[in-house]
Amino acid sequence: MKQQGILAVVSGFSGAGKGTIMKALLEKYDNYALSISATTRKPREGEVHGREYFFLTVDEFETLIANDQLIEHARYVNNYYGTPRSYVEEKMAEGKDVILEIEIQGALKVKEKFPETLLVFVVPPTAEDLKNRLVGRGTETMEVIEDRMNRAIEEAEVMDSYDYILVNETVEKAVEDLHNLIQSQHMKAENNEARIKQMKEELHAIVGK
Repeated sequence: MKQQGILAVVSGFSGAGKGTIMKALLEKYDNYALSISATTRKPREGEVHGREYFFLTVDEFETLIANDQLIEHARYVNNYYGTPRSYVEEKMAEGKDVILEIEIQGALKVKEKFPETLLVFVVPPTAEDLKNRLVGRGTETMEVIEDRMNRAIEEAEVMDSYDYILVNETVEKAVEDLHNLIQSQHMKAENNEARIKQMKEELHAIVGK
């Protein structure tokens, strides 16, 4: 019987390195699937339907909402974004551990619907490292960087809603830490189920009922 996959959500501050960790994890291990979000925004140059996003019309997206076919969804800058339930459940049934790289709002919605979901929040070693990484990108103005740092202050207030805080000191270590966290969920689920079954059987055998 094929092992059911684990559902994990990875969030983190902008500049903490979530995307880099996800890319390295998928390159190193073949038992993961990064969930593909659906959106109503137009594809950017080079983006492909079913690879970066599932690009849908507003009517198509709202039909998914009405039919409870999204694990979570939100609206940003007049566009819908959400996680299709069918894609996630299909991959988990195949034995893949599915990772959702989404914001806190969506992560908490997923946890509410699926309490067994593993929530991991990625942070840099220090706040100074976070600012240095944002500045080091060289792609944003200081005003935008300041906005992202203020957003990080807000996000830090709900970090305790996550199961684990993953400190991204190096990509290699972060990948191994995340991999071990997800695999430990398998052991927890399997061991609990097996031990509970065994204990029930032994108790009934001893008591004779």
